[in-house]
Amino acid sequence: MNYQESVAYLYSLGNEVLAMKLGLENISKLLDALGNPEKNYLKVQIAGTNGKGSTVAFLEAICVAAEIRVGATTSPHLVSVTERVRINGAKISEKEFAGYATRVRKTSESLVEIGELETAPTYFEQVTAIALLAFAEAKIELAILETGLGGRFDATTAARAEIVALTPIDYDHQAILGETLAEIAAEKAAIIRANTKVVVAPQKNEAEKVINGKCREVGIEPIYASENYKIKTDSEILPSLYATFHTPNDDYKNVMPSLLGRHQFQNAATAIAIAEILREFDFSIPKFAIISGLENAKHKGRLEFYRGILFDGAHNVAGAKALREHLDEFVRQPITMIFGAMRDKELTEIAAVLFPRAARLILTEPKNERSMKIEEILKCVPSDFTGEKVYAAKTVEEAIAKAREISGGGEHLILVTGSLYLVGEAQEILRNSF
Repeated sequence: MNYQESVAYLYSLGNEVLAMKLGLENISKLLDALGNPEKNYLKVQIAGTNGKGSTVAFLEAICVAAEIRVGATTSPHLVSVTERVRINGAKISEKEFAGYATRVRKTSESLVEIGELETAPTYFEQVTAIALLAFAEAKIELAILETGLGGRFDATTAARAEIVALTPIDYDHQAILGETLAEIAAEKAAIIRANTKVVVAPQKNEAEKVINGKCREVGIEPIYASENYKIKTDSEILPSLYATFHTPNDDYKNVMPSLLGRHQFQNAATAIAIAEILREFDFSIPKFAIISGLENAKHKGRLEFYRGILFDGAHNVAGAKALREHLDEFVRQPITMIFGAMRDKELTEIAAVLFPRAARLILTEPKNERSMKIEEILKCVPSDFTGEKVYAAKTVEEAIAKAREISGGGEHLILVTGSLYLVGEAQEILRNSF
């Protein structure tokens, strides 16, 4: 298969979420048939509700600065599926992706033919296998794996990482993971196994109890990421924030993380804790590499300015609150907000947090079969939003054009938010329009 054929094949397996089959049997058999590429390097698996991707980005940048051969796999992608497989901080080429996808497809289909599997592995399972195979052939030393959904039955868990980390756990995907915070935490904490190193970001009490219980069950003492830092504002370079991180091992002074938002300091602290643990596995990670990584990490679609537009995939309540906090602190100009969401999200709560911050609100539907209809989103619009403040755009392209038309020639900040799928589609439109 060439690249276009490989992408078409993966999409033919069904929507990444709707066609998801939670369980480790298929991915485990697929990895066995591929020669267990995941056994060729050390692995860090990161699970949680919010902050997973940012923590991966920080840790990946730290490893690049330390000249460690590192691979990272994240999801979802914004524009190209190749974003999901990075080696030394750079996504693999379309040709490389197609080559690995072809091998994984042939192996998957052969397993079905001989009766080892009833059906072909899913989109996410095959992309996970592509990443693990690419890492092995690139002879990386360390793989950083972002959990897709949950943890217990997520495909990345089949890699059996030696180090696992849990970012803050909150409500999301309740229909799959459970209605209570304890149930959701149990699914995510299931990645904790005996003989693993466990890093935990500060958690709500209910989630913390579950995590500590799982650690006791397998005989592990968790390492909690440091909360010993105080965020300061640089009044000369707004919206720049910086802090000195104190850990039991060192002090990292006046660090200015490259990723915007106060919430990123906790993600940075989690990445520091993982980096310090990696030294116990004979990785040389000097202090300057940790600071450099935190100050140079990139994470697309999260409080990211692109072509003069602010993007943030605030797709759950906690993410919406983090975005709102940043807007309230640092954005003084009126906001024209382009918003679209998936059907399985807590729209009422997300809308209550974000919509009041908009001077103009444009509702749209990303090209995704899970997209929520504009008519449904309209039910959550504040009652004081008149026809002059809220608009409907059936396509993302129309939404961008409308935002530019009504934003007063730069008087308003244009913000795209509500879904990473919306963010990706909008950025692809902007990229192709220049």
